[in-house]
Amino acid sequence: MRIAIFDSGLGGLTVLSAALKELPKEDFLFYADTLHVPYGTKPKEDVKKYIRHSIETIMREDIKAIVIACNTATSLAVAELRSSYDIPIIGMEPAVKPAVEMNRETGKRVLVFATPLTLNQSKYRDLVTSVDNMNIVDSMPLPELVQYCESLNFDPETLSHYFAEKLDSFQLDEYGTVVLGCTHYPFYKNKLAELLPKHIQIVDGRAGTINRLTQVLRDNHLFNDHGQNDIKFLCSSNSDEYLQKMERALTLFRKEDDFS
Repeated sequence: MRIAIFDSGLGGLTVLSAALKELPKEDFLFYADTLHVPYGTKPKEDVKKYIRHSIETIMREDIKAIVIACNTATSLAVAELRSSYDIPIIGMEPAVKPAVEMNRETGKRVLVFATPLTLNQSKYRDLVTSVDNMNIVDSMPLPELVQYCESLNFDPETLSHYFAEKLDSFQLDEYGTVVLGCTHYPFYKNKLAELLPKHIQIVDGRAGTINRLTQVLRDNHLFNDHGQNDIKFLCSSNSDEYLQKMERALTLFRKEDDFS
């Protein structure tokens, strides 16, 4: 049986990369809803329908657990999905809590990058309210970065100009941590590290998600002792071109991730 990792597009590959590293004897299915990517700029009721259809498709496979490798999809649908299916479903949320803890003693601020839909959900606002008693968390949507990722656009000049424009209004010396609150964004972690002041740490929710997945597999006696890190790629558009793009993007990211 496989572990399914689901996202609207290529972003979930950053979570798959972490899972491959931490769970070397597990096999995976990666599913991208390529007909509807990106989710973060669309009406939430439409996105909920897309998510439901995607999970129904995934469940036709031999699956023992699902990781919703998308902060937007988690905030919109994970509770409903858990009530509908009897296998473990692991969601994601922006790594705001660890970021706040990292800055508690320094007094530095936290800047969260995420999609507009994630930032507009009550789940995100409740998360920030629950951990940010010092009022140090600021948020900014970066919807264009999802499109760059889906196009495999890593042009240094384009990205430098984009990030400079987005960060222009921030006094970066006031910040200690940047949170990558969309799974597409870690594709650009190394570029951001070049542009941000050296004292700023960059965090995302992948490690916490895979730790949770590991714990759930252990608690439910679902570990695989004979898997080979095999990956089955699927997408809603049934596009061979996109399937090849997923494989290429995963290879690119794993090389980058080794040096981050």
